[in-house]
Amino acid sequence: MTAYKTILQRSQSALTEKRSKFISFAIPVASPEEALEEVAKLRKEYFDARHVCWAYVVGTRTRQERANDDGEPSSTAGKPILGQIHSAELTNILVAVVRYFGGIKLGTGGLIVAYKEAAALAIAASEIITIDLARRYKVSFGFDDINTIMRVAKTYSAETADTESSLSGYQWTFSVKEELAGFFFDEISSLYFAGIEELQEE
Repeated sequence: MTAYKTILQRSQSALTEKRSKFISFAIPVASPEEALEEVAKLRKEYFDARHVCWAYVVGTRTRQERANDDGEPSSTAGKPILGQIHSAELTNILVAVVRYFGGIKLGTGGLIVAYKEAAALAIAASEIITIDLARRYKVSFGFDDINTIMRVAKTYSAETADTESSLSGYQWTFSVKEELAGFFFDEISSLYFAGIEELQEE
């Protein structure tokens, strides 16, 4: 995988089914902790709602996901919401649906359809963006070797993310697109005067 899809900003939508009102949100998040914080905010804001059901997917190279029915019958809310996230092939996203009960039971099938549609509406209301995956490398080299390093960086469209220097030379951080990262690493590694290490994602 060289890129992933996510949403640019928060979106909101709503639908009514047999007098039950479903208010749905698609919210960009970067971690499970952030997703749960957003759920807590919704519970506080919509304290009088019967249910706040949700699902999230986070991560780029490896992904974590979770769904919650919040008191609705098992797999009638969180799972359909998660299914819509999967269908849109999104990550780093929380979709939450607030339900105000309208007095008429929807049944298991009706709930699944309602939560699925509510989630789909929130996602449809958001702007979906594609982000290229990149790897970050710290490259160490001498003062006289800067032209060679810059030539390699240009060859693989490596962007300079940080620059440091010391008495022994430079320590520069480069960001390289996933599909070119291996080639960049190998070529820098082949240079006797340069050192390279991959930096972990923060």
